[in-house]
Amino acid sequence: MAGQATGAEAALATGAEAGLAAASAERNVRLTLAYDGTDFCGWQRQKTERTVQQVVEEALERMLGESIRVNAAGRTDSGVHAVGQVVNFRTRVASIPEDRWPVALNGYLPSDVQVLRGGVAPVSFDSRRSASARSYRYQILDSGARLPHLRRYSYAVRSALDVGYLNRAAAHLVGEQDFAAFAAAGDSSASTVRRVLSASFFPSAPYLIFSIAATSFLWRMVRSIVGTLVELCEQRAPASDLAALIARRNRGLVGQTAPARGLFLERVWYPPDGWEGHSSAS
Repeated sequence: MAGQATGAEAALATGAEAGLAAASAERNVRLTLAYDGTDFCGWQRQKTERTVQQVVEEALERMLGESIRVNAAGRTDSGVHAVGQVVNFRTRVASIPEDRWPVALNGYLPSDVQVLRGGVAPVSFDSRRSASARSYRYQILDSGARLPHLRRYSYAVRSALDVGYLNRAAAHLVGEQDFAAFAAAGDSSASTVRRVLSASFFPSAPYLIFSIAATSFLWRMVRSIVGTLVELCEQRAPASDLAALIARRNRGLVGQTAPARGLFLERVWYPPDGWEGHSSAS
């Protein structure tokens, strides 16, 4: 249930006695969102299911009093989380100062979606098309004591995983190549060629983290990669087997898709800093 809108109402009143009645030329607003994907059927609006896009648009429409359509940098799947989703939308409402968007909108949002940052972007900015790179992280619980609440945000596997092996295998992901083997059935992409910028595993207690960045991703690509790497590691297969699987471009030869609950959209990069700069805020 959405929280009380007291702070939001105060933010709306700032700079305009008439509040939302004051409107000027259309503004392109950019927000960075975090959400717990557990109770959402993904980002994209659907007719009957609860989605992040629906919740955000409905909150904006209640707050602004106008119809809003929100674009997102990544259309996360059902059950996938985000700590750096970037969205943008257009509005004629001019009464909200740039630094007040988080407090204004958070008062209208439910507790499983929150605005981290906000501001006015250039007219040409599009959260999806303007992005130069996106990064995801995947959280794995690989052995030892497993606190029950951690399973909501991770993939618990049967045995301890060899981080050195996983990184040797993951190195084969980096570069521009055809990732058809990791495309889910029903992916509508015109091409399955993608450019992976980095891919690595590292421990961050209590999890083993897989971090991957690319200019763009295929549908369920990250989860398919994680499931395949875990299976190869458990089978003690040569790390080079991953390169062979990529080259064969056959979805039927790779591992199972890892569950959505361990995946987080972590960050989105934009020019001029892009990926190489690593300094552009999401």
